[in-house]
Amino acid sequence: MLIDSHCHFDDRRFDQDRSDAWQRAHEAGVVAQVIPAVTAADWERVKQTCSSYSGLYPAYGLHPMFWNEHSDSDLQRLRSWIERENPVAVGECGLDFYIDNPNKKRQLELFEAQLDIATEYNLPLIIHARHAVEEVINRLRRYQGLTGVLHSYSGSLRQAERLIDMGFLLSFGGPLTYPNATRLQRLVAQLPLESIMLESDSPDQPDSQHRNQRNEPCYLPLILQRMDEIRDETIETIAAHTTENAINLFGISV
Repeated sequence: MLIDSHCHFDDRRFDQDRSDAWQRAHEAGVVAQVIPAVTAADWERVKQTCSSYSGLYPAYGLHPMFWNEHSDSDLQRLRSWIERENPVAVGECGLDFYIDNPNKKRQLELFEAQLDIATEYNLPLIIHARHAVEEVINRLRRYQGLTGVLHSYSGSLRQAERLIDMGFLLSFGGPLTYPNATRLQRLVAQLPLESIMLESDSPDQPDSQHRNQRNEPCYLPLILQRMDEIRDETIETIAAHTTENAINLFGISV
């Protein structure tokens, strides 16, 4: 019984076979998926997708990669959506300083506004941090009591330990399975199991067996298998703990 803690199952690349993909996920033991939105224009599609399939849970937010598409009015609309729709998290939000023309000032404004919203509604965060983990940590330090997950985590062990001490979890997906991902594998081997979740990030970030293909949540057991290979626990123990971690963070039932 696995939970995909980060899956863009609303993505239009699933439009032709979404029902089949959902069935494949269930047959693979993926009993729940958390579906984060990336722009305000996606919120309705995320809502409809989650209402159409059992075990799908929405999160609403404004992704940093699309900072130029977000308006201040979207932040006010986000409050309305949260009040009306009761999502399991605020996100996907965060910082991405890797993209061309990142406009760090605007990204920080949007991120901090969503930290305020998460605080206001007592919701966990789904955070994207690429080439910006330290800046994310610095911002989170200003907010007491927040929790959440840094998805597809790629920071250092020391940064991971600081985030865990602050109450945050880390999730891992396809990149963990590549032979050259030795630094990431060493990191995952050292983290406490209570701080880890599984994710597909589908339809992006496929595992090594499905490179250059559309990713699917049904491939989540391959992430679990690779995690088992680099850690001391049994695969059953890892599955049970990562599932429990997602249930506890997002307040979902399976």
